[in-house]
Amino acid sequence: MAMNFDFFNKWVQDNLGIRLEAYKERQMQRRIGNIMQTTGAKTLEEYAKILSKDSKAREEFIEHLTINVTEFYRNKDIFDEFEDVLNKIVVKNTSRPKIWSAACSTGAEPYTLAMILDKNKINGSIVATDIDKVILDKAKSGRYSLHELKNVSKTDISNYFSKKEDGDYEVKPSLKQKITFKRHDLLKDRYESRCDVIVCRNVTIYFKPDARDEVYQNFADALNKGGIFFTGATETINNPEQFGLKKVASFIYQKA
Repeated sequence: MAMNFDFFNKWVQDNLGIRLEAYKERQMQRRIGNIMQTTGAKTLEEYAKILSKDSKAREEFIEHLTINVTEFYRNKDIFDEFEDVLNKIVVKNTSRPKIWSAACSTGAEPYTLAMILDKNKINGSIVATDIDKVILDKAKSGRYSLHELKNVSKTDISNYFSKKEDGDYEVKPSLKQKITFKRHDLLKDRYESRCDVIVCRNVTIYFKPDARDEVYQNFADALNKGGIFFTGATETINNPEQFGLKKVASFIYQKA
């Protein structure tokens, strides 16, 4: 497969608008090989032909390609630190912060942010984006199993979710209305602007260094002065100054 990867990379860029070359190569090739086998294709050329004709195969390819690992209050101690920074830094700069949850996956992260805003009586707005349309549809529905809510307190489940007949829990409209969901590709689309908070966690670890730095710079440019960027627990920025940022807490950076 490696011999044909340049061809497939260009085909995906031209036909699906996804920059595969920005992802770590070995990991991406393994993921593509796994999903390709499910279609019966023997070569990347055959797989490209299938993707060009079969819309369901294209959706499955994009869904498999993107890393949809998320949960409510992921790394709870770090979210506690974020909440503290939100109150001590962000709210002092604006009474209506604009928050961007980038690569939001199934929506656990933006709904977590919405609960934090509500509990702290902060009148902010949240834009949540992801490259995967299927995943975005799940996020918009706001329906989760009890297992998916394992990090959410019983009080918060009672306040912000309604239990449905099938046993799932759905986010209440009062919380949903705080969030606008959009499709967005971090590697090619125009970024949000004038953000007070950007949250993008456990995503850039899958990018090559050049693409990762490009994303970091774009995030920094999208922030208002004094705005904060909240990364994942495996994504320490070693030299934040090169992006016009400074570290203010674990995995949280402020635009200087």
